[in-house]
Amino acid sequence: MSIRIKMLLSFTGMLVISLLFILLTASLYTIAATGDLQSFRDIYKVHYQINPLTEQGESIFQEMKFLAKNDPDDLQNKVLLREYDMKLRAEKSGLYIRRENSQIFESLTFNQPELKQALPAYDLNNYQIRSTFNIGERFYAYAKFDFQYSDGERGSIFVIREKSPFAELTRKLLPVMSVLLIGVLIITNLLLFRWITRSFIKPLNQLRSSAEHIKEGNLSFKLQLNSNDEVGQLSEAFESMRNQLQLSYALRQQDEVNRKELISNISHDLRTPITNIKGYIEGIRDGVANTPEKMESYVNIIHSKAVSMDKLVDELFLYSKLDLNQEPFLFKTVDLADFLEDSIEELRYDLEDKGVSLEWNNQVSGPAMAAVDPEKLKRTVVNVVDNALKYMENEHKQFEITLQADETWITMAFKDNGRGIAEEALPYIFERFYRAEQSRNSSTGGSGLGLAIARQIIDGHGGFIWAESQPNEGTSIYIKLKRLNEERD
Repeated sequence: MSIRIKMLLSFTGMLVISLLFILLTASLYTIAATGDLQSFRDIYKVHYQINPLTEQGESIFQEMKFLAKNDPDDLQNKVLLREYDMKLRAEKSGLYIRRENSQIFESLTFNQPELKQALPAYDLNNYQIRSTFNIGERFYAYAKFDFQYSDGERGSIFVIREKSPFAELTRKLLPVMSVLLIGVLIITNLLLFRWITRSFIKPLNQLRSSAEHIKEGNLSFKLQLNSNDEVGQLSEAFESMRNQLQLSYALRQQDEVNRKELISNISHDLRTPITNIKGYIEGIRDGVANTPEKMESYVNIIHSKAVSMDKLVDELFLYSKLDLNQEPFLFKTVDLADFLEDSIEELRYDLEDKGVSLEWNNQVSGPAMAAVDPEKLKRTVVNVVDNALKYMENEHKQFEITLQADETWITMAFKDNGRGIAEEALPYIFERFYRAEQSRNSSTGGSGLGLAIARQIIDGHGGFIWAESQPNEGTSIYIKLKRLNEERD
């Protein structure tokens, strides 16, 4: 449920409940003041059959009852009866006296012609001396006592009070009901406030607390998600942002470690040739190269070291551009079979000079078309071949290039019969500055960037590169590229 609906329901509920209680309270006050709503009298009829009179009215009735028992003829004295009636009027009651079928006295309070017919019959045993009766829509409660005059005729005393039963009960219960109404309103407000607080305020406090954690650099906490409303969606987005920040922070930390390692490796790989160049130059300056042959040897070594440094800087620059996606790829549709044949022709003479037997195995019938950057893919092939040559120390050196393809992929395999790569080192050979043998320096083991550059180039082609190797059995490097349909140019 959305917060908008919750707020709408909450305030609508508050308004409706408040209005209902206001109307109910107003109705109760109206009934209490006017004595209206007599239609409810039947509900309280039993109550008034037991307690028809006020406390003062009951006292007057008991006094007249005593008089009826001891001196019944005095109840024919109208002066005395009017005195009693005046006292009863103060209690909003009236007096009625009868003798047999005739009326002795009737209070002016009633003004009811049907009153005589509505009264109960004589009951000298006085089994029921309190009850109620109706005249039309008007409701009366009474207390009566039947007796006999001195001449034996029957007589009755009636102390009658007109009632609005609901109004009377309301007068008694009004304070309690008023307190109850206020209590219900307070409880309702508290419940609605708790509902809004749990579904709205509490999640916002959690978000505020989470923001404080992030400001302090703490990203290891986890935000609890408890709802699907707007606040819940905000919390979910906040938690996603926290995860991204935590991941970014971890990557930044790793990049910082990699940066320091990169600087260290670059410094190490540049320090050795610079130190050598410096030593040979000092030898020339000090006159150590005192013959033309030594001088030529020193100069050649200096030149070789400078070429190695230039190659290392070039590889660093290329790797950096590839890593930052700043090296553009110029894709062309190329038949990889023809591409490898041309590359093999360029490599064949260098390999033969180093005593390496090269074998070309094309297992693809027809063209093997792929979208590649020819220059960068050639750089990849050269790096793979150069890396293999560094570790081929057998007497009979063999290198095999194989081309395979299916309907989706083209696979190039470069296999040598060198010393192989240890299993624990195999996952890391495509990382920058990694050398399977850490004891090798740049002069014997290369810069450590060749295969890293190859991986960056193949990744830029949307392909895959991986290695398989067994110690003392050789290493195979596989490159897989997406195959194009033959009809594409």
